[in-house]
Amino acid sequence: MGADFGHRGERLGLPKEGPGSIAGPGRRIGALFVDGWLVAMIAYGLLAKGDASEANLWTSPLYFVMAALLLSTTGTTLGKRLFGLRVVRLDGGRATIPQVLLRTLLLCLVVPPLVWDRDTRGLHDKAVGTVEVRI
Repeated sequence: MGADFGHRGERLGLPKEGPGSIAGPGRRIGALFVDGWLVAMIAYGLLAKGDASEANLWTSPLYFVMAALLLSTTGTTLGKRLFGLRVVRLDGGRATIPQVLLRTLLLCLVVPPLVWDRDTRGLHDKAVGTVEVRI
């Protein structure tokens, strides 16, 4: 009660606001929604040929492939880019391929991103040593 923990990301040496600061939950959820919507449209239109039940089977694997490919090459997905976000290692460098693969797998499991620390980093980010920052 009354303890001042500083701003989000202060413990990690990140700025309070602007480029390089930790992305807020609203931006991250918005980006995830856009990515999920895009994947659902691709699954429904191209892979399942209009069959909604078959499209549901393709959504998670397709999201995994899309996110893993884009995060490992550019550090951002289409939704993250739209919201001005990037996934980086704690030292500011590009996340490695194993980090991206494990992070994306944990994100697909749904539970790890729902548990945050005081910096609003989900368990999926903490487990692999990454952080989602503003660009």
